[in-house]
Amino acid sequence: MATKGLRTTWGSPLWADHVPKADDLVAARLRSAGAVIAAKTNVPEWGQGSHSFNPIFGVTRNPYDVTRSAGGSSGGAAAALAARLAWVADGSDMMGSLRNPAAFCNVYGFRPTWGVVPQDAEGDTYLSTLSTEGPMARTVEDIARLLIVLAGENPEVPFPRALPDMLPGLDRGVKGLRIGWLADWGGAYPMEPGVLSLCEDALRQLEELGAVVEPIPPPFPAEKLWSSWVTLRAMLNAGGKRALADDPASRAMTKPETLWEIEQGLGLTAQAVHEASVIRSRWHAHAAQAFQRFNAMVLPSAQVWPFPAEWRWPEEIAGHRMDTYHRWMEVVIPASLIGLPALSVPIGFGPAGLPMGMQIIGRSGDDAGVLAIGQAWHRATEWPQRRPPLAANAVSR
Repeated sequence: MATKGLRTTWGSPLWADHVPKADDLVAARLRSAGAVIAAKTNVPEWGQGSHSFNPIFGVTRNPYDVTRSAGGSSGGAAAALAARLAWVADGSDMMGSLRNPAAFCNVYGFRPTWGVVPQDAEGDTYLSTLSTEGPMARTVEDIARLLIVLAGENPEVPFPRALPDMLPGLDRGVKGLRIGWLADWGGAYPMEPGVLSLCEDALRQLEELGAVVEPIPPPFPAEKLWSSWVTLRAMLNAGGKRALADDPASRAMTKPETLWEIEQGLGLTAQAVHEASVIRSRWHAHAAQAFQRFNAMVLPSAQVWPFPAEWRWPEEIAGHRMDTYHRWMEVVIPASLIGLPALSVPIGFGPAGLPMGMQIIGRSGDDAGVLAIGQAWHRATEWPQRRPPLAANAVSR
């Protein structure tokens, strides 16, 4: 987010000394609500990749284990929350960038229904419907209150979505709600040992609170979702960042993953983009049918535990080689591709003491319902109140 008077770099050495003259929409809404913007937090260069490192500020480390990644792209925000440096934080989520770092840092991260938090009126605002801004916090109530500040129509951009008043029903509980457990999507998403079993422990706790949990088969082929995703993502990256690759000087100062995205996008045909959009449309229809049976569906928030901070990304999961720099986060694609609301809730710690989370995914527009499930979970567990070692002497909430 561009912040007036505060250096904003997007993690790129090309913008290392950039100080914006105006706020982006999210920052402006925060200030108008009385927020004090205390600091900027770290992101991967151009927000690409779920590990927050860049050549300007280095690596954001995990407060629960400083040898490990805090995730990304909102890794700095999640780490700041875990270390008690902030009460709330904002972030963006295209490919799990609010959910993965929340899971890695034992906090909450919420990707709202696409359009609830509007875009800035810059560049393309019709085709760019994969990424959204959203809130992060250590409590679900703080998530809801911050979302109320961020939400609201921007008349300069299309596709507005209204946000209902979430606070009155936040404590409605989960009794009788039907929740579909998607696990590893029928084996399509490789998982490190312990991730699925920790999620299943959490789901048993939800059952004790009154929810009905049912394992369900994949409602759509994972390979089609991935094909659609990488095509549309590459199209948007090429359209918005082509200048980085065209100019030799900027190209030399741009991370290879970003250049790869641009080159993939430049090689696309109109027919390939159309086919990707058709797959996306069909998945939306299938998901709508699934939500006729379930109030929410659940997936892990990540396929790996927080990994060594010196890695660029995990190249292998449980013996499966990753064929792209972001394939290890494929589990977030089902919600992102069709703009569903998804809350990453902390679910505890693995044998090595590292945090993990799971995604509670709702039907389009049911942000209030998703947060109500999260609120019941938080009241029962309060996982974020288990403080990391570096915050052991901080005041907890």
